[in-house]
Amino acid sequence: MALKTKPKALFFDVFGTCVDWRTSVTDALWNAARMALNDPTSSIATRIRMVATDMTYEQWGEIAQEWRNGYLTFVRAIATGELTDFKTIDAHHLESLHSILTSHNLIFPRQPADATPDMLAHDGSLWDEPTLQQLNMVWHRLAPWPDTVAGLAALNQLGFATCTLSNGNVSLLEDMVTFGQMPFTHIYSAEMWRSYKPDPKVYLGAAEKMGVKPDECVLVAAHLDDLKAARGCGFGTVYVERPREERRPELRGEGLPDVWVGEGEEGFVEVARRLRGEVGG
Repeated sequence: MALKTKPKALFFDVFGTCVDWRTSVTDALWNAARMALNDPTSSIATRIRMVATDMTYEQWGEIAQEWRNGYLTFVRAIATGELTDFKTIDAHHLESLHSILTSHNLIFPRQPADATPDMLAHDGSLWDEPTLQQLNMVWHRLAPWPDTVAGLAALNQLGFATCTLSNGNVSLLEDMVTFGQMPFTHIYSAEMWRSYKPDPKVYLGAAEKMGVKPDECVLVAAHLDDLKAARGCGFGTVYVERPREERRPELRGEGLPDVWVGEGEEGFVEVARRLRGEVGG
């Protein structure tokens, strides 16, 4: 398949599509655990120390995936109206981290009789509250895939507006773009519309804010469910396969992407090649 018309604006999913969140988050958790366990001044409870000491890098990767899964559940609930208490991804990520680490016996939650808020980690935990808040900021410092920066630069040279369209809050995206030196021309967040993808008002709101029609927009994503929602709003679709990112493989046979870039095809660099050739750029 190919794009029917030359788009004016390319919107990009970010987590997993532009950046390798899995490696960045797993590395951060693993390194922070090693630092805490090797700190001679730490006062980690014995049973927590035993659990953390025995954990492998792969197990920390499973916690990273659990953290990501909680995010996906949360944004879908907001998008569908199941939840109406909107909060930023930063706020959700921190709450989720507390819950996950408590369930894995790595932190003690505060007891109800404590004067401190329930969500604060109790003494003896693997990490104290300031460290947990610092760990939560790893989502602001996710490393781009190797082709992301060069591919965006090539797309900019072709005259496209390149814009984030992520559920990450604005400050998170601004930090991530700066950290990864990703040359987006615009930064949009679902936060601007007080909802999350796949709510249609996020896609349609982004087109309106950019001053273009939906059929002049393309969503670039590594997730077929995101592309399906964008296509339902009139967007063109570019699918960039990334390792372990497709969460709805059953959608592969629905013909959702206008352009399909497989793993090993240089990602965004290949997107620039395809768009240059297919729309006469």
